[in-house]
Amino acid sequence: MTKRPLICAFLLALVGGAVFAQPGAPASNLVLLAPDRVFTGSEDAVHEGWVVLVRGDRIAAVGPRAQVTAPPGAKTLALPGMTLLPGFIEGHTHLFLHPYNEATWNDQVLKEPLSLRTVRAVNHAQATLRAGFTTARDLGTEGAGYADAGLKQAIEEGIIPGPRLLIASRAIVATGSYGPKGYAPEFRAPQGAEEADGVEGLTRAARDQIGHGADWVKVYADYRWGQNGTAQPTFSEAELRTLVEVAASSGRKVVAHAATEEGMRRAIMAGVATIEHGDAGTPALWRLMAEKKVGYCPTLAAVEATARYAGWKEGSPPTPRMVQKRAGLTAAITAGVPICVGGDTGVYSHGNNAWEIELLVGAGMSAPSALRSATSVNARILGLDDRLGTLREGLLADLVAVAGDPTREIARVRDVRFVMQGGRIVREP
Repeated sequence: MTKRPLICAFLLALVGGAVFAQPGAPASNLVLLAPDRVFTGSEDAVHEGWVVLVRGDRIAAVGPRAQVTAPPGAKTLALPGMTLLPGFIEGHTHLFLHPYNEATWNDQVLKEPLSLRTVRAVNHAQATLRAGFTTARDLGTEGAGYADAGLKQAIEEGIIPGPRLLIASRAIVATGSYGPKGYAPEFRAPQGAEEADGVEGLTRAARDQIGHGADWVKVYADYRWGQNGTAQPTFSEAELRTLVEVAASSGRKVVAHAATEEGMRRAIMAGVATIEHGDAGTPALWRLMAEKKVGYCPTLAAVEATARYAGWKEGSPPTPRMVQKRAGLTAAITAGVPICVGGDTGVYSHGNNAWEIELLVGAGMSAPSALRSATSVNARILGLDDRLGTLREGLLADLVAVAGDPTREIARVRDVRFVMQGGRIVREP
């Protein structure tokens, strides 16, 4: 028996054998959604009095109520006081991690059994979906191997509820750069990722991960492995380019953890699709990213979460790292870099994914722009814009309704009242 069926059987046992609805509704499904307003994801304005007609798993029509005719047999679902938007897309999550104030990363990787971590991941997936995030890019299982492939399959087969997943499985790190530190040199602790070096090693690792079902290849372009724990680049530009070429030959892209100036530069020049964190971005790097259309996930929420764990209180002056993050985001926006909503969920609680949207606005982004980043921009960055991200005829019926108008009050993104995924209602109003 292969690994995937084993993992799926395990997940089925976790939920007591219950089978949840698969993403995608029957072709006969006809629903007219009537909110107070609609945000299409492709523009800044909301449209008062618009409706969305769903047929099967697709959007059949979007527009003013007077111009959209509900066919005979269609069910009308009123959503009073609500704004209807495309389903949110999470660009950077770790479903196999839970908040670091509950257990450190080291303890999760070294002490928690795979079965326990998978149980958590099942709950995390459901919490993410109920928060209105109908699609998510999971950027590494952090020591849980290829368990994300089984989780993804279980969601696709309707065994458990969760967002559509794009997975990166093990992630790739340079030998000696990553993993738990502080152990005697004669002992080799689990790394939480896959070590690989050189053209041959990186080629083999990337192809092996792709063969195990990875949708994205994730690489750590730098890490805290310098003297005294400083962040330093890990791979050469040539090594990173190898990963990009190998991934591209299979129709996939590379995402890079890159927080240092040189790590970012090498990753951008090598052709990665997105940069995660980007702490040391410079005006020149932001211009280069904009020119090459490289997406940027600033992960503001992870920075604030770790600050809170260290004692920082809301309302206190921002920490130096928070100031640096906000300045970098402003510079990236000014340069025209596509901004990805992805907060590094797992560092903080799943289901709280919308926190990153709020923090983007708090850092100076307009509310409509942040909402577009969470929908149409993320869909484009992740290569899903032919299926998701906007409310347009023919696209998948992934929809979320929140109370009030989030284009005026961004905190409304937390007040999710209704979620539809592929034409199936997964959270009732």
